[in-house]
Amino acid sequence: MSDKNTSTLQSYIDGAVGTAQSVLGSITGNTADKAQGENKQDKADARDAASHAGTTIGGVSVSSSGVAANDPDRQAGSWNQTIGSGKETLGNLVGAQGLKEEGRKQNAQGQGQEASGQLNDLGSGIADRAKGTVGGAVAGLTGDHTEKAKYQAQHDQGKTLQRGVESEMEKKH
Repeated sequence: MSDKNTSTLQSYIDGAVGTAQSVLGSITGNTADKAQGENKQDKADARDAASHAGTTIGGVSVSSSGVAANDPDRQAGSWNQTIGSGKETLGNLVGAQGLKEEGRKQNAQGQGQEASGQLNDLGSGIADRAKGTVGGAVAGLTGDHTEKAKYQAQHDQGKTLQRGVESEMEKKH
């Protein structure tokens, strides 16, 4: 479950507070306030980085918010790309044009399959984060802690899926 230390929004708030404190320290000549403000900004930057960290291992996405199962097309597409590239390479080595073409096709199909799974997970992740945030806010207002925890888990799963897809996209660029 995410907490204040890995919240993107909290990192922005802390960064703004740190900036304001640093500016105030500069204006008033108070070096202690300026240093505290800069320290808050550094902590906010670290929280922001932790909030955006994520990766994909096997068939799951992992982030500071937890672990979430990926769309099966992501892993299957990656596998088809690997096998397709292998066939294409082998076809090149032995001069088998048919195997080479078969590999190219399988690789392209795998790319499409993986992209479809990523798009599905990205859309689901964004939707789950939004539903979790809104539902958690309503549950918080009504004082229903059980429901709030359920919505927080939904938000966290969505964030994890989103960060997993983002990490895959960063690797390809």
